[in-house]
Amino acid sequence: MNLIWAQAGSRAFRLESGLQIYPKLQHADSARMNSPQPAATPPQVLVFAASDPSSGAGIQADLLTLASLGCHPLTALTALTVQDTVGVQSIHPVNPELLEQQARTILEDMPVVAFKVGVLGSVENVLAVAEIVGDYPEIPLILDPVLASGRGDDLSGEDIIQAIREMLLPQTTLVTPNAPEARRLAENDEDESEPDIATCAERLIALGVQYVLITGTHESTPDVVNTLYSQEGKLREDRWPRLPGSYHGSGCTLASAITGCIANGASMEEAVRDGQDYTWQTLKNGFRGGMGQFIPDRLFWARGDNDDPASAPEDTPDGTS
Repeated sequence: MNLIWAQAGSRAFRLESGLQIYPKLQHADSARMNSPQPAATPPQVLVFAASDPSSGAGIQADLLTLASLGCHPLTALTALTVQDTVGVQSIHPVNPELLEQQARTILEDMPVVAFKVGVLGSVENVLAVAEIVGDYPEIPLILDPVLASGRGDDLSGEDIIQAIREMLLPQTTLVTPNAPEARRLAENDEDESEPDIATCAERLIALGVQYVLITGTHESTPDVVNTLYSQEGKLREDRWPRLPGSYHGSGCTLASAITGCIANGASMEEAVRDGQDYTWQTLKNGFRGGMGQFIPDRLFWARGDNDDPASAPEDTPDGTS
């Protein structure tokens, strides 16, 4: 699962699938510079998510990730948050009518190849997004069910979770919860103990989800184990070295990276594999922008090698997001 590097006058690389989604910076010759032909339109992805002023998570993280993977991200803002790398202080949902106007105005003008959904902020916004995406059943929808921040700040109450179960999950192509989120989404009143992740995946698929990727960032295992399920059962299991440090926005990065790979034509299994690969590299190259969690470097491939050990995440918290 290593990234394949190639040099072409500047840094660029391909993923294992052979899909080159990282741009090569090349000097344009005079003929190309004078060409009147417009450039090809990159894959366009519409993101429904909340703003994070730190750009560690939220819609800013989605934009950075999708742009890094060669997509043109479009946005419908669902909420404003007051937060930093330490935690979330408050969340302020956008009016659902304004959310719908944002999305439908874009969709009437610009062709979209994928939807990525993050924090929605209110039951009304869940319903608005469900109605919008319901008009485009052919477009894949990747849902990152952000139920809490990395610090544990609650971002989605039980009413929002129930609305997601009933209105969004039946329209979802891929949902990417960590293990605690999967358990909250899949729990029922008959459970006498926490369901295992395979049971959670089975229940989510029964609700209409096509694929479920449950990440092991919050589990107490030596490696991070991420497992992809479909109606046929477990499709793949990937193990990643657990990095020291705590990261702000790793879940947003992963879901957006998979979305970007799908937008570029990868199959689901290819996108899940390559999205994990890209995300792990962003975490490995993460930086400390503030006093809290490390921020994944979504543009790590554009920077020179940095061998300064002081810039690497230190052995604080447990590598969760």
